[in-house]
Amino acid sequence: MSITAERKQALITEHAIKQGDTGSPEVQIAILTERITNLTDHFKAHVKDNHSRRGLLKMVSTRRSLLDYVKKNDEPRYKGIIERLGIRR
Repeated sequence: MSITAERKQALITEHAIKQGDTGSPEVQIAILTERITNLTDHFKAHVKDNHSRRGLLKMVSTRRSLLDYVKKNDEPRYKGIIERLGIRR
């Protein structure tokens, strides 16, 4: 359900704005999107796993808050993130 260290590092380097960037909204949104995708696949096999479902909803809410923050401050940046990650809005 969680992502591997190699995959996380790949996401960080792919979405980082500058060298060593791990906390920008783009990186955080990319990592959350990967975790949400993994959990969504998990629920196809484990339908009654309500404890993990609560975590999924929390992650979706956190990602939504970060996306709202980016949209409020920089609309073209928001649209770029949405297109790169394939998030529907």
